[in-house]
Amino acid sequence: MLSTRPAALEEIIDAAKDHSIVAIDEIQRIPELLNEVHRLIESRRFKFLLTGSSARKLRKTGVNLLAGRAWRADVFPLTYAEIPKFNLDRFLLYGGLPQVILYDTPDEELTAYVNTYLREEIQAEALVRKVPVFSQFLQIAAICSGKMLNFASIANDLGISASTVREYYHILEDTLVGFFVPAFTKTIKRKAISTTKFYLFDLGVKHKLARIRTLDHQSDLYGQAFEHFIAMELRAYLSYSRINLDLKYWQAKNGQEVDFIVGNKIAIEVKTTDKPSEKHMKGLKALQSEGICKEYYLVCNTKIARKYNEILIINWQDFLIKLWNNNLDLQAL
Repeated sequence: MLSTRPAALEEIIDAAKDHSIVAIDEIQRIPELLNEVHRLIESRRFKFLLTGSSARKLRKTGVNLLAGRAWRADVFPLTYAEIPKFNLDRFLLYGGLPQVILYDTPDEELTAYVNTYLREEIQAEALVRKVPVFSQFLQIAAICSGKMLNFASIANDLGISASTVREYYHILEDTLVGFFVPAFTKTIKRKAISTTKFYLFDLGVKHKLARIRTLDHQSDLYGQAFEHFIAMELRAYLSYSRINLDLKYWQAKNGQEVDFIVGNKIAIEVKTTDKPSEKHMKGLKALQSEGICKEYYLVCNTKIARKYNEILIINWQDFLIKLWNNNLDLQAL
């Protein structure tokens, strides 16, 4: 009824016994409702809770996006702070989707999620015309998740244009399936690379799409998953805490790099090693010489926290406890 007569929304609300808060799920499926929502906010002071999994359809149709009338809040997969008896190895392989965490068949749940996403989000909303090509792109995007983007290379592999690949990545961003991590380019002594990275929103989804079934502790895949995990924790914390700071990475053209920089405040290098040494801090030391960030962290599997040349070497669990307890001094910025 609402799809053919959006004005019926007011009648439905009036017929309800309690309309202190009106919840509408998947608002992007009927974009015209936003005009009614706006009108009812203005004329009757109703409060709405609007949820959705894609902003793309709303923007494409040019509908009312409630500028100045709505707060945005994102919801992410479960975080370290939300999971009792957190199992790192299981999380790195299967991710943090609630249905995956709660059930004993994570692989089956991930298969169902990925197939449902392709059918409902991509085909139902007609976001792409060639679903088979987009499916191949999803696998490549998963394999390349956390790495610097090369649109031309991916386009060549898929036999499509670089502009189409760029559009596909924006579809992933708009449907909340991934997020960009821009390059930090403010260093002066060392010329920085400006290429953006892209991360899928969940490790389990990434591995299901990339057809990765196991993670050996000594493999590069394990290290990449560990870094990806910290990226998602930082992103979720900044969003849930309403801290308006950018999450970026830094890499100089000479190869020195730091995994994450939050605002101009903290720099974070992520390693799986339990025996951190000077070689693991080369990027942090290089960035340190620029005098930009105030704190430097090497997040790893060390048993004992210690400082080395003003770089705090810290166990990943201790780091996340500090993060979620608001002990990294990010609120002050």
